[in-house]
Amino acid sequence: MNSVDAAGLGIGDEHPPRIMGVLNVSEESPYDPSVFDDPSEAARYVDADLIDEGADIVDIGLESANKRFDVLSADEELERLHIALETIESVSGDAIFSIETRYAEVADEALSQGFDMVNDICGFADPEMPTICEEHDVAVAKMASPPDIERPGVIEETDWAARKSPDWAADADYVDQVYEALKQNGLTDKTIIDPAFGGWSEAQTLEDDRETFRRLRELRALDRPMLVSINRKNFLGEIAGRETDERLPVSLAATSMAVERGAHVIRTHDVAETRDAALIGKAFTERASASVDGITISRLDVNSTREFRLQLRERGIDPAFADDWGTQLLEVEGLDTDASEQLISIAADHGAVVQRTSDGRLLLMGSTTAVSDVSGRLNGKSGSLDGLGEKLSKLLR
Repeated sequence: MNSVDAAGLGIGDEHPPRIMGVLNVSEESPYDPSVFDDPSEAARYVDADLIDEGADIVDIGLESANKRFDVLSADEELERLHIALETIESVSGDAIFSIETRYAEVADEALSQGFDMVNDICGFADPEMPTICEEHDVAVAKMASPPDIERPGVIEETDWAARKSPDWAADADYVDQVYEALKQNGLTDKTIIDPAFGGWSEAQTLEDDRETFRRLRELRALDRPMLVSINRKNFLGEIAGRETDERLPVSLAATSMAVERGAHVIRTHDVAETRDAALIGKAFTERASASVDGITISRLDVNSTREFRLQLRERGIDPAFADDWGTQLLEVEGLDTDASEQLISIAADHGAVVQRTSDGRLLLMGSTTAVSDVSGRLNGKSGSLDGLGEKLSKLLR
């Protein structure tokens, strides 16, 4: 994992999870505890409710993310920047200050006058953004987004057939699109990736967010630290049947899981509670690395064949190797005697092995290629084998 130095703050596997608190200086935003237009009041909030509560980073936004409002131009953001700058000058606590903007021009001005990093919600849609961040040698959070400076996060509305290829677009699911969106326009050495949770467009569904969260580890193949913004999000609230003001418990549960799955920065309005949940997630995360005499060995996250393939692909290695070297161990129960014997025979024909457990279940073992071949042979079988091949195929993805 390529760790990032954000103005002296280490972000990556070997560092504690970092908490990003939120401050908005938007005139359009409806009432919210984090919205201010007076620098003195904003500074007091940052000190008391963000830094004192455990925020490592303070992310300052100049405009509302509410889609009801028009997108501000770079000039309009620059007119508001003075409020943010006066705020950070008045803050007494110690934190890294991040400017949330989609414009390289705004980022350049903010970084020149006291900001430490950038949070780009349009994923380098402004082609000058990575250059500006590299010139200032700063960390930059890059949110998965289409190449459109006015439409952050609308991944599914991207013309992937033209941008990637018709074949790729036909087969790609939502998380595949997030992964490619994070890669488009490149990554700086200090990029922190953000998979863009939340309702950024009508096309983005709650199931899209849930699937992204399930497969969060796959994004580690990009070899960059990860930021997630899941605080009180709808995809969590729907699971528990909770409205926004009742979603703190589900947000904290998800925070621990996100850290365990690879998140390094958690963006939140509930700083103290989120910090504690992130530390729990970190304490029970198993990632191993060792160094001796200048040599470092790290165990990569390959908890599924898909993750194995991604890690190989990003390193320029044929991902098909994952099918031959990745070992599958699957338990099958509920087959009758005849179906069990058929499965044992089919497995043996394709280089896989089936063993019976003491309580009558079956263990199917073999390489991904072997088990995939078994699943193919099972398709169309009748009796209790009906549908087993399709289920096996889904588990191997």
